[in-house]
Amino acid sequence: MAFKLIQCDVLIIGAGGAGLRAAIEAKETFRKGKIVLVTKGSLGKSGVTATACSDRMAFHATLPYTEPATSENWRYHAEDIYRIGGYVSDGDLAMILAKESQSAMEYLDRLGVPFVRKEDGRIDQFITDGSEYARACYTGPRTANHIEEALLKKVASMDIRIIEHCMIADLIKYRGRVIGAIGIDEKEGSKIKDRVKIFSSKAIILATGGAGEVFETHVFPEGMTGDGYALAYRAGAELVNMEFIQIGPASVKTKLNCSGSLMRAVPRFLNEKGEEFLRNYFPKGISSVEIGNLIFEKGASWPISLDKRTHLIDVAMFKEIAQGHRVFLDYGTNPEGFRFERLDAKWQQRYASEVKNPIPFEQRVSSPLDRLSEINPESIEWLKEHGIDLRSGERIEIAPCIQHFQGGVKIREKGNASIKGLYAAGECAGGQHGANRPGGNALLDGQVFGKISGHEAAMEVMHLEQKPKISSSRLDQFLSKLNRMKDGGKASQIRKSLQSITSLHASVVRTPEGLRKGLKHLEALRREGLSIDEKGYVYALETENLLDVAEMVMRACLARKESRGPHLFFNRFDDLCPLPSQDPSWRKYIVIQNESGKMVLKKEKPVSLNFS
Repeated sequence: MAFKLIQCDVLIIGAGGAGLRAAIEAKETFRKGKIVLVTKGSLGKSGVTATACSDRMAFHATLPYTEPATSENWRYHAEDIYRIGGYVSDGDLAMILAKESQSAMEYLDRLGVPFVRKEDGRIDQFITDGSEYARACYTGPRTANHIEEALLKKVASMDIRIIEHCMIADLIKYRGRVIGAIGIDEKEGSKIKDRVKIFSSKAIILATGGAGEVFETHVFPEGMTGDGYALAYRAGAELVNMEFIQIGPASVKTKLNCSGSLMRAVPRFLNEKGEEFLRNYFPKGISSVEIGNLIFEKGASWPISLDKRTHLIDVAMFKEIAQGHRVFLDYGTNPEGFRFERLDAKWQQRYASEVKNPIPFEQRVSSPLDRLSEINPESIEWLKEHGIDLRSGERIEIAPCIQHFQGGVKIREKGNASIKGLYAAGECAGGQHGANRPGGNALLDGQVFGKISGHEAAMEVMHLEQKPKISSSRLDQFLSKLNRMKDGGKASQIRKSLQSITSLHASVVRTPEGLRKGLKHLEALRREGLSIDEKGYVYALETENLLDVAEMVMRACLARKESRGPHLFFNRFDDLCPLPSQDPSWRKYIVIQNESGKMVLKKEKPVSLNFS
């Protein structure tokens, strides 16, 4: 069957912060080259960077005046990345992130991103999760959106071809190298062969983001189905650290992460019956004072982590929901036995430093709503605008929500994957982060490795000879695959079932029995087959990707028989505490690869952090 080719030198898949930065750098490196950027959604309106919002969204950067203000500030930053990552990331990639952070921030600053500054003109910075020093730059709740807007403006000024509403469904290889990709237009209705696009490219950069939709509850926008993970896996590339996923309490209705001041106001955790339930899942004998301190501390440790005792809250919330209950934050009344004056002195100091609208002490101690109105009145208004009126007594329904995939396509210093011609950047990439990640390093990561992958891909293709021709049989194979997607379970039902499996067995509480049961159920879904339903071809192909990602996540979870970072591994579901970390013997990461259709997992030692 004849087909029309879209020829390019570098193909970037994904148009978030990492993809846009990669496209800009590829074009600036290879000015005569044909650079094509493909996005599954609408440019500037889809994906995480364009839509994410939080209390004060951070971009980590080590600047000359950043604490501790030495000539080698970046070393402290690199050490934080590697240490907070639980020693299961590549130390050389941590060094790159730290060293390049100043350049990345200054580039965005030149593009017009409105970073908040102090009176002396310096960028204002604050401390985020796990970091000892203040490195977080910000514009406010919409830091990511401002970055996206600035990059879009730059891309619009360049000769970069943009293709919207096109899902890349498969990569094309020839003699161990990627040489192209197959895409399908999102718009349903026309003949399928007319919707298919074939891309011929000397290099491909995956910047498709994470896979929030592999779970029931997440804070990702629509369409985040781990396409890059699945594309790379099926092509035979290595993936790493897929068990490490940041999870934390978020609003079911608005997807707002309930961290920071929303926890430091110390609300009540209730089920739908109005019962406080935390104590039911906490160790016996824990006092009301300890519970109050844990809730306050949760504001600074939003993602679940073995390293923080606040993970008791996440486990309690998860188990209460697993019992069939709904969970809410209530700001109308203090938690049972809570006394503000009995908070640890360090937390009272932290509270005092955040006061915006001072109120009398008698009012401060009376309710969580009064405290929230004192330290973050904007959050009350934001929630009201989005349908939750705390002042009228409404509660915030919450659940453990997936926020960020720490792992992904295994990259090296040039952003290169283990297959020739393939690169990855942003949340799609893996190895630069370990079990945990300093808050603010996700936005940084997309800019640093977006730039590096764009530059290196362009440099590589400038010296390549003519790329091989793509055979028409490759399109025939793809169309044949679509034609076979008529028998089996409906895609929408398959997706719902796999989300239920992962949410129960691979979320907050992970057990050997549960993961084995989940993998067995997942295999049954595969045997059942997947059929295209009323939601169309793209939805079905996304669901096929989710099946691959779900299996990678669960197999990686089962292989890591210890707890580390957000991976809480329990002997049994009813156990109060997860298994301890097996450190240093488990300072290894799990590499996943497709070998002749079989998912193979290998334990490998990461690259150590070495400043010499």
